[in-house]
Amino acid sequence: MCHYQHGQVNNVLKPMLQRDFVSVLPQRGLTHVAETILSFLDAKSLCSAESVCHEWYRVIQEGHIWRRLIERNVRTDSLWKGLSERRGWGQYLFKRGSQKDSYYHQLYPRIVADIEKIEDNWRRGNFHLDKIQCRSDNSKGVYCLQYDDEKIVSGLRDNTIKLWDRKTLENTKVLTGHTGSVLCLQYDNNVIITGSSDSTVRVWDVKTGEAINTLVHHCEAVLHLRFDNGLMVTCSKDRSIAVWDMISAREINMRRVLVGHRAAVNVVDFDDKYIVSASGDRTIKVWVTSSCEFVRTLNGHKRGIACLQYRDSLVVSGSSDNTIRLWDIESGACLRILEGHEELVRCIRFDNKRIVSGAYDGKIKVWDLQAALDQRSPPHNLCIQTLMKHTGRVFRLQFDEFQIVSSSHDDSILIWDFLNVSDMNENRNNLVV
Repeated sequence: MCHYQHGQVNNVLKPMLQRDFVSVLPQRGLTHVAETILSFLDAKSLCSAESVCHEWYRVIQEGHIWRRLIERNVRTDSLWKGLSERRGWGQYLFKRGSQKDSYYHQLYPRIVADIEKIEDNWRRGNFHLDKIQCRSDNSKGVYCLQYDDEKIVSGLRDNTIKLWDRKTLENTKVLTGHTGSVLCLQYDNNVIITGSSDSTVRVWDVKTGEAINTLVHHCEAVLHLRFDNGLMVTCSKDRSIAVWDMISAREINMRRVLVGHRAAVNVVDFDDKYIVSASGDRTIKVWVTSSCEFVRTLNGHKRGIACLQYRDSLVVSGSSDNTIRLWDIESGACLRILEGHEELVRCIRFDNKRIVSGAYDGKIKVWDLQAALDQRSPPHNLCIQTLMKHTGRVFRLQFDEFQIVSSSHDDSILIWDFLNVSDMNENRNNLVV
């Protein structure tokens, strides 16, 4: 068969093989199949699909494809999920008949614009700032904190744990019992667990504030602790790490003591695979979580390490050499050194996009994590913003897609809100990049 004949056959067969499946499927009682196929489209493709013909538009509208697209993003993206709760449109999701699909079509670009504005606020340093002045009676300073949508829990130099209402910023509860500064804490739905310079770990009922357990093991200050899924790890100025099995709030038993550091162990973190610790001896040590066997030491910092976070295969640490280092936990390789702080880097957190660090220079720095992991990125492009509103050393911070909450030696807690920003806030904030 010659080339011309091939072309003739193709011209005859091609129209026969083409089918408008989206229009045909509903005619055969298979509308749900057409809807399922269209539900895999992204927003740009969905707009194009609506313009194909009246039947495609009808299937998209009656199948609530725009609503399903938004629901998919809310299920898979924490930024979308958070916005759905904060902006109120989440109440119209995951149920049929609450709104016409045209509502969701109009909602989608508004959500995208909201997200772009939040990202721009992070880049430009535009925020609304709220301040809690803790008004400690004697020793001033807020050493540690954790927050959720309802409350902030803080540990203070004056030996107390104070709880604050997120909406009113009023103090709702004061927990007393420690005889030294509260240096570290973590809470979940049931308990608050705190560590102190009095060498004890105390367990409190998160709802009532009742003290329900005291663990006495370390012989010097408890500098940091983490608990999750029935396991707790504490570390101390006594150079040791204690691994605990949490049967219940009242029954917490010692599993193992890890030794190896030659100075105070300032911070620990762990997951199902590894326990990671950092010390004033300038090293990071890695241990197997299940067996507590030692794995390796990460060397590189020139002075003691004050803070650390570990997630997946990435470790990010901050030191009194004023630098932040990114490490591959499996190889022990240092992936990047971040420079910019002028004094000890005391606290550090990261998510999929950003690293946020706080230091004794009183500054909070926001870094581009993905750029930091790309060796081609020049060092001067890595710091997105430097935030300067604390008047003392920054001791602790936590952040999410919408905000940073930080505490300081200046006896304050600051809430940096990148979502609810007015034009006045944009022009008023004095920041240094």
